[in-house]
Amino acid sequence: MTRLYDDNGVAHGVTVLSVGDCAVIGNRTTEKNGYIANILGMREAKAKHVAKPQLVAAEKAGVKPYRKVVEFRVSEDCVIPAGTTLSSAHFVAGQFVDVQATSKGKGFQGAMKRHNFGGKEATHGVLKAHRSIGGTGMREWPGRVLKGKKMAGQMGNETVSVQNLKVFGVDAAENLIFVEGAVPGANGTFVLVTDAIKKEQKDLPIPTMAAVADSAADAKNETETETAAVAE
Repeated sequence: MTRLYDDNGVAHGVTVLSVGDCAVIGNRTTEKNGYIANILGMREAKAKHVAKPQLVAAEKAGVKPYRKVVEFRVSEDCVIPAGTTLSSAHFVAGQFVDVQATSKGKGFQGAMKRHNFGGKEATHGVLKAHRSIGGTGMREWPGRVLKGKKMAGQMGNETVSVQNLKVFGVDAAENLIFVEGAVPGANGTFVLVTDAIKKEQKDLPIPTMAAVADSAADAKNETETETAAVAE
């Protein structure tokens, strides 16, 4: 995370997401799979580090094997051919996105940290039980602890989705996305970023925007063409 300033000099806490070498490596179709989706890969991997089914699928599609492979369900008009490289240009400043990632693992934690319990009193007869959760069961009926009772246990290390985060801006040259606020996970975590599903947004690049550099032109003269649906 870092902070960036808007035109009025107001500081905004943002999370920097790197799109990297994200590319489309395959598709799912209604005829074959029963649904429509784009299969995206990120972080090129050596063949010996990839499962054989993924390696065979990559060879059939004529693409490189990737360390992270995910699917994004899309509409029929957003299916992209395998081998298409995606970039941060799909997102525009001011739009809203949904972010999904694996949260930081906290290990085994008590109820006060895990569920924000208040704990017991500091005095008035409380002895060495200040952070305990207190009673957990019932009386004669039902005579057991109900399922789902909030207790101490494993905290974090689970899939967390954060909706309606605002895109502060993008850096097409470095392939970066600046999202206002925090996202789940530690530095280096793979993050899935999609257009917000609960916001009606207009003038978004559909199916997507991918930078295509002219071999005879300078990098400053890059042109953009529509190619994909969602970027990771």
